[in-house]
Amino acid sequence: MKKERVLVTGAGGFIGHHLIKYLKKKGYWVRGVDIKAPEYEKTPADEFMILDLRSWPNCLRALIGINHVYNLAANMGGIGFIHSHKAEIVHDNTLVSINMLEAARLNGVSKFLFTSSACVYPSYRQDIPEVTGLKEEDAYPADPEDGYGWEKLYTERACRHYYEDFGLNTYIVRFHNIYGPLGTYDGGREKSPAAICRKIALAKKNGTIEVWGDGKQTRSYCYIGDCVEGIYRLMQSDYHQPLNLGTDRMVTIDELVGIVAKIAGKKILKRYDLSKPQGVRGRNSDNSRLRKVLGWEPKTPLEKGLTITYKWIRRQLKT
Repeated sequence: MKKERVLVTGAGGFIGHHLIKYLKKKGYWVRGVDIKAPEYEKTPADEFMILDLRSWPNCLRALIGINHVYNLAANMGGIGFIHSHKAEIVHDNTLVSINMLEAARLNGVSKFLFTSSACVYPSYRQDIPEVTGLKEEDAYPADPEDGYGWEKLYTERACRHYYEDFGLNTYIVRFHNIYGPLGTYDGGREKSPAAICRKIALAKKNGTIEVWGDGKQTRSYCYIGDCVEGIYRLMQSDYHQPLNLGTDRMVTIDELVGIVAKIAGKKILKRYDLSKPQGVRGRNSDNSRLRKVLGWEPKTPLEKGLTITYKWIRRQLKT
């Protein structure tokens, strides 16, 4: 049977690059689109186009001959970046998301996936470290992460309306802290696992690293291999509501540092900086609906995923 022609936007980024490799192994013809090429590896896409998807004509061009869309394109980064670039993020991501939805409708695309974020969840449900796992319906009453989270929540609603009003099969996945090799690890856009891996790789034995916040804030982390499998499984389903994609193992930032230090074989001291952005106090995924809808959930243990990630970052720092 002939496989569909698929488009992955944000294909020059971390998750998009891994997703293309996964889809190619499944036998799909894949077009990748981004404002930049992948940084660490050559793209495995059948076709790669450098396009700025804030531009309406570029969205139409990207979708020529495409059946399925995985819309990952976004201006984003770690907690420091999203706190300091709110207007830029809202402007860029709203344009990309709405342009791509409308272009998909006009081009007769049969499936459209939007990658949302756990940042859509309200701060009042995440104000203590011992947080209860976040269920999909907990996004309302709304009070998402300012800027980045509001755009994600708005586009979730837009996807719902395009599904209900136009019959475009939209899928919405809420990522919970995706990490792994080939991800940004410096420059200000990196997420906490990559930042900690970099700091420990550069530290001497018995060295000290800076930790943003008091180290007691909690998160759950999902390895990239599980992430792309979950994305694909969702696109094969008939479920069109937002769905969490993450693990439900919650750790403190202090515990995350301890795991990476053990992997590195180093004793690491911590210097806390309470002046830096640290996000919500606690965040964890409730995977009840994920298990029910997909009959599956992420399997990679945090220690295994961090070992792969740490070794990759260490190699990058030595080159």
